[in-house]
Amino acid sequence: RTAAWSLTCAAVVAAGAWVTVLTMLALTLIGQIPLIAAEAEWSPSALARATPVDRPVAAACAGAVLACAITLTAVSWRNIRVLLDAWRECRSLPAAGDLAVVDDPVPTAFALPGAPGRVVVSSGMLQALDADERRALLAHERAHLRHRHHLFLLTLQLAAAVNPLLRPLTRTGTFVMERWADESAATAVGSRKLVAQAVARAALAAKRAPRTTALAAVGGPVPQRVQALLTPPAPLRRGVVTALAALMAVCCIALAHAGRDIDHIFDTASPEHGCRVTAPQQEHRSHSPHPCHRESAQRLS
Repeated sequence: RTAAWSLTCAAVVAAGAWVTVLTMLALTLIGQIPLIAAEAEWSPSALARATPVDRPVAAACAGAVLACAITLTAVSWRNIRVLLDAWRECRSLPAAGDLAVVDDPVPTAFALPGAPGRVVVSSGMLQALDADERRALLAHERAHLRHRHHLFLLTLQLAAAVNPLLRPLTRTGTFVMERWADESAATAVGSRKLVAQAVARAALAAKRAPRTTALAAVGGPVPQRVQALLTPPAPLRRGVVTALAALMAVCCIALAHAGRDIDHIFDTASPEHGCRVTAPQQEHRSHSPHPCHRESAQRLS
């Protein structure tokens, strides 16, 4: 549970920081477009002088933001369609409880998210396991539904769509969700060894089953999951969790400071800021009009 929440929160912060920084850098160039500058009432030339970001860098950032938006839209639409298909499939299944047994000799079992979700098990999988193993298998699948693991994986996929460097986290996230369900099942049945045995036997039986995008007991690296179940549970590393939380907080604070700096750059380009002169400067200024006044006169003419 802790690993899943930590991984997901870190991915969200990393993706948010990535797109926020790219957007702030891109705005230094977008703000110089005359139409936008006129609407926002700042000087394009003053903004160009005030920004430390080169035009090619800002243009590349703008392109990256556009690519992120397109990828995020495509991934979101694909996942929405998958969830809608899952919900329709849930409604078409028999309404007796959360368990749906399909008459299929191919061994398969998975959690189908919906409103409510369903646990789908084939007759072939039920025949491959004994009674205790079936109980462990169903506890595993019900843990996926109870803890809404599909939403964690959806969040990781959206974060990876925004930041391509986070794509390996989707595979890691699948393993973490399976381990979370394993531990929940072990608590439910009271035996880690029984869950390990059920996972291993289900994986061997499901070798002939086609791949599915749903969360399944045979998902993730099965040998690592079995090994983790056959060893004592690892203690919670509070120091690591605290350090990760502190790192995310520092990242958010840094983003806030960067946003303030960008806001100051745009304030510098505004006529009110550019035409503000202190009293000593007024005594020594020349009779020539201020550059800000000249630019305002040119726009009016």
